[in-house]
Amino acid sequence: MKGNFALCILMIMAALGANAQSKPSATLIITNAAVYTADKQRPKADAVAVIGDRVVAVCSRSEIDSWRGAKTKVIDAGGKLVLPGFNDAHVHFIQGGAQLEQVNLVDAATPDEFAKRIAAQGKKTPKGEWILGGRWDETKWPKADLPTKELVDPLTSDTPMFVERYDGHEALANSAALKLAGVDAKTAEVPGGVIVRDASGNPTGIFKDAAMALIYKAIPPVTHEQRLRAVCAALKHAASLGVTSVQHMNPEFADVAVYSELAEKGELTTRIYAVPMETEWRDQAKVGIRHSWGSSYLRLGAVKGYADGSLGSRTAYMFEPFIDDPGNRGLLSDEMHPPSAMHDRLMQADAAGLQLRVHAIGDRAISMILDIFADIEKANGDHDQRFVIEHAQHMAQTDFARFAKLHVIASMQPYHAIDDGRWAEARLGHGRARYSYAWRSFLDHGVMLAFGTDWPVAPLDPMQGLYAAVTRATLDGKNSGGWIPEEKITLPEAVEAYTVGAAFAEFQEREKGSITPGKLADIVILSDNIFDLKPEAIRNVKVRTTIMGGKVVYGEQ
Repeated sequence: MKGNFALCILMIMAALGANAQSKPSATLIITNAAVYTADKQRPKADAVAVIGDRVVAVCSRSEIDSWRGAKTKVIDAGGKLVLPGFNDAHVHFIQGGAQLEQVNLVDAATPDEFAKRIAAQGKKTPKGEWILGGRWDETKWPKADLPTKELVDPLTSDTPMFVERYDGHEALANSAALKLAGVDAKTAEVPGGVIVRDASGNPTGIFKDAAMALIYKAIPPVTHEQRLRAVCAALKHAASLGVTSVQHMNPEFADVAVYSELAEKGELTTRIYAVPMETEWRDQAKVGIRHSWGSSYLRLGAVKGYADGSLGSRTAYMFEPFIDDPGNRGLLSDEMHPPSAMHDRLMQADAAGLQLRVHAIGDRAISMILDIFADIEKANGDHDQRFVIEHAQHMAQTDFARFAKLHVIASMQPYHAIDDGRWAEARLGHGRARYSYAWRSFLDHGVMLAFGTDWPVAPLDPMQGLYAAVTRATLDGKNSGGWIPEEKITLPEAVEAYTVGAAFAEFQEREKGSITPGKLADIVILSDNIFDLKPEAIRNVKVRTTIMGGKVVYGEQ
């Protein structure tokens, strides 16, 4: 009996040896490349081999030849830089896809241009539909006054309109929209929001944060076809920019259904981590979904909440009043009315195994969420929760140590700093702004950074984020040396926040984030080597090829 067992072992070993001599051929090889792996074990290489959807080798040009076979697809990178696919840790993906077809007010430099574009959109808007989109920014106008419905009413007639400010925390409605929503001077204020009114108490058309829901409820629901069209537009846009993974904040479950439909057909070209609202945490918990549940293409298991608004809309919740609005310290979100309700929901969601991710921008809002996280860890224990504060823009200096102690991830969007930096000090003063968008301080305290864009609030292009992180040069050209230059970080640190850090934020650091044997073959080839360029040139670099799961989804086929 023992002899037969030994013979079997010898036969198995012989078979394994034979297989070792006949190594399988790669399905894809990228060669003649400058590979930056984001893997500290082997940071650089010349070539990458892929079998199926996984990396199997990261090596030199001479070593890669052993992986070639008759059916191996070979991409000669021509010496170009190869990076891990970018993972955007904070997007509103379907909203971004829809925005590609909606009115674009991002670069409308005057109220007249703002109105002109809305009028043009109104002419092509079918009867019964709304003018949506926007992303306007009044701080770019000669006089930074908020627009009113009177600016657009003569141009939109009976077509209802609700166009968002670029930060998504306030929007302008025209009179047709107000009428459909039943909003007038008698409409009561909404906790966590503001209806901006004129001297007579009539709505001007501007609605902030929770008050925006008064208008949203009147907008017809998005159809399945519209949602599908927006997703497909977003996927195409992401692939063109080298974004192979996104973490979609606040999706509706109908959005997740579209993602599932496309995943089943093999048509998802971006990996999705869907993070619905924390108020809906039971919808996932009741079927046993826990953090990072699903496939490599589509996963659930997290919830997202809002603690406050934004600095741009003066609704970020601050310890001290805004300098240019002395009676205003910002707003707590409707979810934080009262804070104990948010505390209890998050406590239960964590106990159910769901990841907690909370939008907090003002220093006081951030501090309050850290208090809640500390209570949750004390009650439920530390079980690798990977708490995330989204944005974490304006920090109290004493809270960096609390971030580190609680292992909270700072999910941040570098582009916001070079945009908001144009006017942030006018609202906060230099002393309070010192720890705004404080990437260097976070890293020095040992806090994990996960970078993203908040698209469509900011461009989805990672090159713009990398440029912002290493230069902090504001968009108005007034801070070429960097706004609060002490908070700049290095280019490798910025790339890793967009790859390794973002993967860690969604519990996927073993699956993606670096070009490492065994990990998913999500890879981009750039037009230029960003490590060889002057920092100011990074924003002009383009993606030449995007590969997701070993398949080319953009560029060279």
